[in-house]
Amino acid sequence: MHNATSRANLWLGIACLVAGQWTLTLLDTAGKLLTQAGYHVVMIAWMRYTINTVFMAATLAPLYYRKTGRSILATQRPGLQIFRAAMLLFSTIVFFSVLKIVPLSEGTAMNFCAPLIVLAVSPWLLKEKSYPSRWVAVGIGFIGMLIVMRPGGGIVPAGVLLGAASAIIFAGVSVLTRKTNQTDHPLVTLFYGGLVGMIASTLIVPFFWSSHMPTTREWLILASTGITSTVGHYFVNSAYKHAEASLLTPFFYLQIISATGMGWLVFNQLPDTLTALGIGIICASGMGIAYVEHRRMHRQAAL
Repeated sequence: MHNATSRANLWLGIACLVAGQWTLTLLDTAGKLLTQAGYHVVMIAWMRYTINTVFMAATLAPLYYRKTGRSILATQRPGLQIFRAAMLLFSTIVFFSVLKIVPLSEGTAMNFCAPLIVLAVSPWLLKEKSYPSRWVAVGIGFIGMLIVMRPGGGIVPAGVLLGAASAIIFAGVSVLTRKTNQTDHPLVTLFYGGLVGMIASTLIVPFFWSSHMPTTREWLILASTGITSTVGHYFVNSAYKHAEASLLTPFFYLQIISATGMGWLVFNQLPDTLTALGIGIICASGMGIAYVEHRRMHRQAAL
């Protein structure tokens, strides 16, 4: 009975994770559509964080208070939460800038190098033990990234530079997320990310406001960024309530399927053969090290 419950929880966790990642692909698709329509990435980020925060304040904040008796703003590390949230906003702006000039699948694949960067820096920043298998995974992953970002490939030089910057910044956000979640509930971190992003983007968005009056379609796409962001991150956070992180990590890479599918359906873009090989190498590296880490964790737990 216990094993059946564990298996059910695992599949529920996987379903939540995949649903969340694929919902976030809709966010990325909306961002790319809006940049192509002429909207500045700061304006898109402002709409995304504003709707995201209002939605969370109306739903998640009261739910969190009923469950814990604490405000969702209560944190043991306010400075770290604010810094992480500011980095998250920066990451969003850079990634939307990537999607403006890079196909959806390639942009998503380059961001998948972020977990490998975290593995590389974790011995210093997170005081985690280093293993040869991690360095092998990092090396293989970067080979895949070099293939995707190769000179003469389908990505313009500006896209290559922005893609590399996006992966590095997102890796920094991931490290900060690990640190905040050591002391605060993930929903607190999620809310701070939206709130600080909304406040900071509100202060700067007047300088990047588009004089173009949005059509009904564009208003709907703008509004969808806040909704898909909230729903996507909620599903991803919910996944960790049902299954271990080491078991879930390989399934993150299924987002490349949704990114490639949306890139083809909406933008008529598909990666060429060599780029697809690079994407496959990045995904295989990430999934492989996730499996190795899962096995290592359970061996250590059994000792």
